[in-house]
Amino acid sequence: MAEKLVVLSDMWGAKKGLWIASYFGYLQQYYDIIFHDCQQLGDIDVPISSEENIHKAFVDGGIDAAVSNLLKKESAPAHYLAFSTGGTIAYKAALKGLPMKSLTAISATRIRLEEQRPEIPLKLIYGECDEFKPSLKWAKQVGVDLNVVTNFGHTLYSDEKIISDVCLDLLQQVTKKMV
Repeated sequence: MAEKLVVLSDMWGAKKGLWIASYFGYLQQYYDIIFHDCQQLGDIDVPISSEENIHKAFVDGGIDAAVSNLLKKESAPAHYLAFSTGGTIAYKAALKGLPMKSLTAISATRIRLEEQRPEIPLKLIYGECDEFKPSLKWAKQVGVDLNVVTNFGHTLYSDEKIISDVCLDLLQQVTKKMV
């Protein structure tokens, strides 16, 4: 039986996420994938879908709504792969007891505001030039390691090289258990 992998989109949800199909292409043979659009999870409905408006909607209650909805939708332990705002939602949900086997969060935007780390295997990946990445001081205080990729910014998760590396890591996790 394949392992379950829950994937959380970035703030754009399925609207601007063609890159996410590359992750599914690599992973669907070895994982049962469940996808959550973060705008739907957060009940985000803005009349004008600008980056500023969507961001504001998430900050003004959308993240908390998404965490709450994720906790209602997912109850079985699973691996999580989450991007940007989705990483923040998954991290916060883990702190509230969402059963996770592991969390790979790429460019998780607002975890730098958290004071705790979830007690799960955690991989946090950021681009060196990502203005939203947590500081090394924060990482040390909270007790996490940051994987920082040189010469990349916030949307590194949409780059084919990063997609390949992240998927290889996730595939190694699941194929080790099969051997």
